[in-house]
Amino acid sequence: MNEQYVWDLHQVDETQVAIVGGKAAHLGALSRIEGVHVPGGFCVTTKAFRRIIEQTPSADDLLDRLARVTPDDREAIRVLSAQIRRAVEATPVPDDLAADITRALARSGGEGAAYAVRSSATAEDGPTASFAGQQDTYLNVVGPTAVLRHVSRCWASLFTERAVTYRHRHGIDHRTVHMAVVVQQMVFPDASGILFTADPVTGHRKVATVDAGFGLGEALVSGLVNPDVFTVRDGEVVSRVISAKRRAVTALPAGGTQEVVIEAQRQEEPALTDAQAVRLVELGRRIEAHFERPQDIEWCLADGDFRIVQSRPITTLFPVPESGDRDNHVYVSVGHGQMMTDPMKPLGSSMWQLTALVPMHEAGGRLFVDVTRRLASPTSRVTLLDALGKGDPLIRDALETVLDRGDFVPSLPDPEPAGPPPGGAPAPIETDRAVVGGLIERSRTSLAALEREIRTKSGPALFDYLLEAFEEHRRIVGDPLSMQAIMAGMEATWWLNDRLGEWLGEKNAADTLTLSAPDNITSEMGLALLDVADVVRPLPEVVAFLRGVAADDDHFLEELAKLTGGPEVRDVIEAYLDRYGMRCVGEIDITRPRWRERPGALVPAILDNVRNFEQGAAERRFELGRQRARQKEQDVLSRLRAQADGDRKADETKRMIDRVRTFIGYREYPKYDIVSRYSLYKQALMGEADRLVQAGVLTEREDVFHLTFQELHDVVRSNRTVDPQLVRQREEAFRAHQELTPPRVLTSDGEALTGVYRRDDVPPGALVGVPVSAGTVEGRARVVLDIADADLEAGDILVTAFTDPSWSPLFVGIAGLVTEVGGLMTHGAVIAREYGLPTVVGVEGATRLIRDGQRIRVHGTDGFVEILT
Repeated sequence: MNEQYVWDLHQVDETQVAIVGGKAAHLGALSRIEGVHVPGGFCVTTKAFRRIIEQTPSADDLLDRLARVTPDDREAIRVLSAQIRRAVEATPVPDDLAADITRALARSGGEGAAYAVRSSATAEDGPTASFAGQQDTYLNVVGPTAVLRHVSRCWASLFTERAVTYRHRHGIDHRTVHMAVVVQQMVFPDASGILFTADPVTGHRKVATVDAGFGLGEALVSGLVNPDVFTVRDGEVVSRVISAKRRAVTALPAGGTQEVVIEAQRQEEPALTDAQAVRLVELGRRIEAHFERPQDIEWCLADGDFRIVQSRPITTLFPVPESGDRDNHVYVSVGHGQMMTDPMKPLGSSMWQLTALVPMHEAGGRLFVDVTRRLASPTSRVTLLDALGKGDPLIRDALETVLDRGDFVPSLPDPEPAGPPPGGAPAPIETDRAVVGGLIERSRTSLAALEREIRTKSGPALFDYLLEAFEEHRRIVGDPLSMQAIMAGMEATWWLNDRLGEWLGEKNAADTLTLSAPDNITSEMGLALLDVADVVRPLPEVVAFLRGVAADDDHFLEELAKLTGGPEVRDVIEAYLDRYGMRCVGEIDITRPRWRERPGALVPAILDNVRNFEQGAAERRFELGRQRARQKEQDVLSRLRAQADGDRKADETKRMIDRVRTFIGYREYPKYDIVSRYSLYKQALMGEADRLVQAGVLTEREDVFHLTFQELHDVVRSNRTVDPQLVRQREEAFRAHQELTPPRVLTSDGEALTGVYRRDDVPPGALVGVPVSAGTVEGRARVVLDIADADLEAGDILVTAFTDPSWSPLFVGIAGLVTEVGGLMTHGAVIAREYGLPTVVGVEGATRLIRDGQRIRVHGTDGFVEILT
């Protein structure tokens, strides 16, 4: 036997994926696990595949053309992939390779035996992408000629339309993936199916699910029958659903398979007994322990013995944060509160952890806070649920779901009340704009010191300085007076909505009363871009030039200065960047490109403003908002004074209106302070990255994004070369994290909880969410997943996953807003109220359920969205 081309399965293990592909590597590893029976066979290695591709006419040209196709060009993918498959299948198997395969058949069970011929790609069954169902498997193949023909088909199946599209979407180069082929002795099972060692829906790691049907597993995979479903936990079946299995797929004597009708009396019999289901799960737990992650396992039952024919990681599960113990933990998503649920790269997540006021845990590229202890104590539980519920009712519902089970979170007594703080409790903050002015000035002074001092640092001294700077960062963010100012605005908002709802039947009255509130740095940012558009609008040559600027064009300002009126436009954009250039989409992740680094990202919003507004729009909008707030104030006060005890109610309400308008704008400033610091940290770290590249320690400057802050510190201190393989692994993990949807709440058992709205006051078919900015508006939905793709007209309703402050420049030109993430006091909600946009947030699946261009009606007062067309 030529060992370049054919290996027996018992020779194979997980380290040989490049030679035998993912499936074969896993099968070889499975065969070494005690008590796990794997059908015998061999593997035709990737060396044979590469030889076939080299001998396939036009393969190089077709692969080059395929690489240039975009993932959305389905027709081109269909045509090219079919051409490659035909070319591969038409290439004859060389005589020496055919002889090797024939000899392996003779050893495995004889040339007349039946075999399963199965694809095993090098990118298959990996920890971050399973490629399940992407390539082909052929069952009950009899005879050497048939086996060779089906080996060729497996090679060709690397280029099925679904496999090509999958690789495109996961950023995998077609030339880097190769195909091996597994040939195994055929099993003729009484029953077969799939075992998930973790619940594939909830993610619960202690719950296993067994799908089972009669005959070959093809009946289940193809959807021919509904399986029996057994749910197993702690060694017992906790639920079962027995389906009517009217059909099965069985083997034909001469080869191939057939669909048969199950006898009527057997159709509703279980395919497995409870004892067999439990025994199968025990096998699955052994396999899971070996691979150290939950598994999706294909199994067969023949003559009372389970045979395992495949095991792959379940790649759709959200990872569980490391806790360091075996206690129960409940985690709450940080991203949902920050309106940024995208994954962060290691440098970004580690720096957010280092600058945060509370400990945070990373999982799946996202950050979570462990709230277990606060849930365990009755008093802190009430406070936590109330605070989180006001921010995001779905988080509260998910936490209550966990608590209602009664056995997951231990109940602890309230801690002994602490004595009064030194000097007594802080005095209530006065309603005085000077408080806000003082806080802003304190932030500016601290930032100026940071900017001045960080320029003088480099090498290990920079990192020592940054650790000190992070202390100052936390001190500014956690300043008790700053916290009081934020809470004063929020509490006044809640007071006004509650009291005016009770006294006047007004819903969300504070939405109008806070229009054009002072000191809101984020709403000022949106209005300032209208002023930029005012300078651009009278200059047709500049407008035409900007229409050709790409979002990733970092140098267009230099070209702009060469046009008539260009220097003036360049200067106003530069001034805008001086004030707001530290911002960007996903700005809590320091690795994201800031507007100052990528000014082209602002161009679509500038052009939208040029098209949709007239000169002076910013000042008019602000003044209109202020007038509407003043009219609303006069209206509610006059209506209150007409009531019994009206003077008292009106006086209290006036004090709260003054208070909310004094403090609510400041709600946005601490985030501005944070991202301003992040911009300075990043400039210093990227300077360090450039030095590492020059020293040959780093391949690319942006490789630092895939190191944690601590790892980067170690590299700078040691000058030790960064392993390119580590960077590639981190890049691959980040791509996998992008495919995951982070839960609002996650338990240490891996259970992901989203929460539900428990409301019966919405029309049938309406999408339910949280009302955060009053009003009702009807218009065209524009579903925008990337701000760079936004193309908005006046009257459009923006539908997106989340909006952090960087989206606010778009708010000035839209009529309404719908997001999947958010709560009453998240940044998008605050700015929506500031601009008077009817808004509903927390609409689960909005970007999937609402199609771009549909007409929708947003009920910002009542918290639901109707799809009209």
